[in-house]
Amino acid sequence: MQVPAHFEYRRATDVDDAVALLARFGPEARVVAGGHSLIPMMKLRLAQPELLVDINELSELSGVRLQNGPDGPELRIGALTRHAELLDSAPVGEHAAMLHDAERVIADPIVRNRGTVGGSICQADPSEDLSGAFTALRAVAVIRGADGERTVPVREFFRGPYETAVGPAEVLVELRVPVRAGSGSSYLKVDRRAGDWAVAAAGAVLSLRDGRVSAAGLGLTAVGAPGFGAPDAEEYLLGRTPDPETFAEAGRIAARACRPVADQRGPVDYKLHLAGELTARALTAAAARAADR
Repeated sequence: MQVPAHFEYRRATDVDDAVALLARFGPEARVVAGGHSLIPMMKLRLAQPELLVDINELSELSGVRLQNGPDGPELRIGALTRHAELLDSAPVGEHAAMLHDAERVIADPIVRNRGTVGGSICQADPSEDLSGAFTALRAVAVIRGADGERTVPVREFFRGPYETAVGPAEVLVELRVPVRAGSGSSYLKVDRRAGDWAVAAAGAVLSLRDGRVSAAGLGLTAVGAPGFGAPDAEEYLLGRTPDPETFAEAGRIAARACRPVADQRGPVDYKLHLAGELTARALTAAAARAADR
């Protein structure tokens, strides 16, 4: 039977209390919300925290709202927002449809009802769907510690596999997604069975103006793209017409930046092919949605 090592448990009363507990107990303390990643790792003794800080009652970290930010309208998504809540959010469907695309292929309803957006992002698993989606959307992470809040672009948030910019006495509290007029987005994934980790996945965001691409964002999952991104392909897209040839070339450029590893999900050449093909298809779907808007 898989049994975690001994640990202490505290239930935080608010975000400041959670930060204080993390600071008091040091780097061996961990935050728990949905627990779908942390608890299995504890059972396998891959993680052995001395303290779990439960933040499930911190309602201020839940929910999705659309409001004006310093650079215009943005979606503000609380870190404790459950996957199912994100999937049901009308503002998300209208302004960041790729998040709905991604949520539909994450695990199963049981996991989506309990798992949290912030927990998925902070896990920083190379195959995690929302990491690629928020990278494409150029989201900004809001992190709170004893010295107050700080913001980190998601493209600087991931420091490596299972490593993020969140410090040992800090809590991710929110993700902010800019809302751009005339934009569309899409997320596509290939997996071995429904709800499984991705063999490869790609997300795309496009803004169109006068029949040309005025802004582009790409995110790639499970294919070894540095920071889940493809900046060279994004730069290539700017100013070009949104047609199949443009998208196919962007896919080829994106795939060249990937460094997948061969595993039980497939060989390297297959994953590189998927990276390019899924990027082109996600761009096509994003362009169609942008045109509709």
